[in-house]
Amino acid sequence: MKLTWLDNNSWLMEISGKRILLDPWLVGPLVFGNLDWLFKGVKSNSYELNKPIDLILLSQGLDDHAHIPSLKELDHNIPVVASPNATKVVKELGYTDIRTLDHGDSYTFDETIEIKAFPGSLVGPQLVENAYIISDLKEGQKLYYEPHGNHSTELQQEAPVDIILTPVVGISILHLLPVLQGQQTTLKLCQTLKPKFVLPTADAKETEYQGLLVSLLRQEGTIEKFRQQLQKNDLATQVMTPKPGETIDLTPQLVN
Repeated sequence: MKLTWLDNNSWLMEISGKRILLDPWLVGPLVFGNLDWLFKGVKSNSYELNKPIDLILLSQGLDDHAHIPSLKELDHNIPVVASPNATKVVKELGYTDIRTLDHGDSYTFDETIEIKAFPGSLVGPQLVENAYIISDLKEGQKLYYEPHGNHSTELQQEAPVDIILTPVVGISILHLLPVLQGQQTTLKLCQTLKPKFVLPTADAKETEYQGLLVSLLRQEGTIEKFRQQLQKNDLATQVMTPKPGETIDLTPQLVN
């Protein structure tokens, strides 16, 4: 199992010989609702994928997960697995092979990879997007992904999970309104799922954010403090922090 972080919430996962592109933001700026004065993200690097993609996996229909400029650039014949809200985006763009997963649904891709949807982030008054358990059926390994730090109690039945992709550092508006959960919710998740590795997502190393909203955002915790919390709670979970574009091969550590 190999993981390449493409900054923010975007990942390239190589599982069971298949290449899965998760929540891709590869090119162009990130703007919500054309309100660039409110919030705009600009990456210093664009990412070119040198090998074919076997599957696109979308957790949400919001622009930072179903990024329209990036999805326009990708081959519209690539199979897509998506939340109901993200399905609306790729359908409108003309993608031809879409599998929609509601909470509790699962889909087996190429007889080797199972993707199961769980309740994830609350992004509207009644809209809860998807989290995923991705299983390598040949090797018996599991990866869990949720990009906002909202974790369902239904996950207890999935323990143990080998790898978790979720925020470790939280973000709030003026320390009052959480935007991303981190620290305590991720610690509780590690106590439940007993992962070997946590890889922080939703971070930004090669992205500049601009706009009014950015001035109101505050960081909650640090990766080092989270490592200390793991140690204090006698958890052997390792926190891996790859650089954007760096591929981490976790296969040897997962097999042992």
